Amino acid sequence: MGIEDYGGGQAAQADVLVVTTNDVPGHQVTQVIGEVFGLTVRSRHLGSQIGAGLKSMIGGELKGLTKTLVETRNQAMERLVEQARARGANAVLMMRFDVSEAADVGTEVCAYGTAAVISRS
Repeated sequence: MGIEDYGGGQAAQADVLVVTTNDVPGHQVTQVIGEVFGLTVRSRHLGSQIGAGLKSMIGGELKGLTKTLVETRNQAMERLVEQARARGANAVLMMRFDVSEAADVGTEVCAYGTAAVISRS
């Protein structure tokens, strides 16, 4: 597996800019729309669980679970962008991820931030 299998984030030409910072250099916030989030819950399939259990006995990265988590985070981020776009935003500021176990059956990933309209200064 190459590094591209473990990356995330947006395409360079996305119409909604997502940043983890409070502001965007060279831009000003002209409107704060409010909190937006994208949520997904994924269960792990049996094969993945068995493989992870065996791998954990000998040590090393659990590549299957790593790839699943990247895909899950990307899906949560796509939903975040969809919600921001639907509310008229062209940016999401202060984006963060929250990850937790969901009732012992899967992993909940929430991407959240502040939807805003920004323009070049």
